[in-house]
Amino acid sequence: MNKAYDLIAATSMGVRITPMNRQPVGTGGGYIMQATSAESNVLNVSASLGLKTRALTAFVEGSPIAAFIKGELRRRGIDILAKDVPQGGPWGYRHQFNIADSGFGPRGPRVWNDRAGEVGRTLTAADFDWRAVFERDGARMVHLSGLFAALSPETAGLCVTMAEQAHAHGAMVSFDLNYRASFWKGREEELRAAFSRIASLSDILVGNEEDFQLALGLEGPAAGGRDLAGQTERFFEMIDRARAAYPNVRCFATTLREVIDANTHLWGAVMLCDGQRSIAAPREIAVLDRIGGGDGFVGGLLYGFLRNWPPEKCLQFGWACGALAVTMLEDYASPADEEQVMSVWSGNARVKR
Repeated sequence: MNKAYDLIAATSMGVRITPMNRQPVGTGGGYIMQATSAESNVLNVSASLGLKTRALTAFVEGSPIAAFIKGELRRRGIDILAKDVPQGGPWGYRHQFNIADSGFGPRGPRVWNDRAGEVGRTLTAADFDWRAVFERDGARMVHLSGLFAALSPETAGLCVTMAEQAHAHGAMVSFDLNYRASFWKGREEELRAAFSRIASLSDILVGNEEDFQLALGLEGPAAGGRDLAGQTERFFEMIDRARAAYPNVRCFATTLREVIDANTHLWGAVMLCDGQRSIAAPREIAVLDRIGGGDGFVGGLLYGFLRNWPPEKCLQFGWACGALAVTMLEDYASPADEEQVMSVWSGNARVKR
């Protein structure tokens, strides 16, 4: 059966407001607003390059912010499957606000999350007809993020169900662990069980060594150097343990980042796929706004797998989409075409006419 969608993701949509001209929050009155979430950022790469994508989410009924987000997702080519939730008055539900500046030079970016009353936290597995999602419509791949899974017991349950349904219907499952200590406080046992279940059903697991230790409870690697070369070896050491715990996972991947200043990073990536190592050695990249670089990497990586490319090319494309994302004020990479992405990988910044 033909699948209507190449890539789908469950998410809680919100908005980010950013001071203009790379100024800090609080020093100026001009802000840019964008629709954002980690999971929709991942979808954006495939949507920009012509694949069919869909976000499963919730909106506040009648909200102008919800209308803005819906319009932005449609503009970006991302289909929507959502429930509308009544606001419940001025102190009811709303979409989260992410208040973040971009930093400049020696001044690092600062982020303030305001998530009280977040409507996406109300999403449950019962809100979606999974038979329709996977049988009537169909999806080749499902992407899940630990940020969304950890929002509430309900979203954790939704992600477990979505992974189970995807696995049962032959769809690939991608899981970006995205451990956040503030989300896990007091819920360690509940979330460890949910994350472990999702990981056991995943084909692609993304996360750094801290994610694998804290989200999945794996023993960490021996102490070693904190330089990027040392991080690479520590990651592969960590993955040896993860492979034993989750033998169904085909690919394990992570990014490597060293911050020189807010405008300049060393950016790399590593992956173990089908037992073979792929390494994108860290290189210096220019950074306009660092937020979303990791999502760009995952988005590019998944696009490569959806195109059935060799793992090494998938990693290269992911590295380049992450490097592309940080050249944009938005949180997501919007490549014009595959050639543009591979030009980033090859270091070709010449004008194209």
